[in-house]
Amino acid sequence: MAQQQRHPAPGPRTPNPVQVQKYLGGIDYPAGKEDIVKRAHAEGADKTVMDALERIPDQEYSSPTAVSKALGQLH
Repeated sequence: MAQQQRHPAPGPRTPNPVQVQKYLGGIDYPAGKEDIVKRAHAEGADKTVMDALERIPDQEYSSPTAVSKALGQLH
């Protein structure tokens, strides 16, 4: 019998913040949503990551933590 995970996995439309950040390496903060989306696309982010980044508020983000927080607030 398979073990249950102790922590629920992110939903299909909300990728793990670590997964997202690997596509945003080297980006200069503060960065706007458009720059974040372009960087992720250029780095080969998958559809789940791209869909989530397209849904974050159109604003300037001061750090990777700010991007992760915005992703965490998506429903």
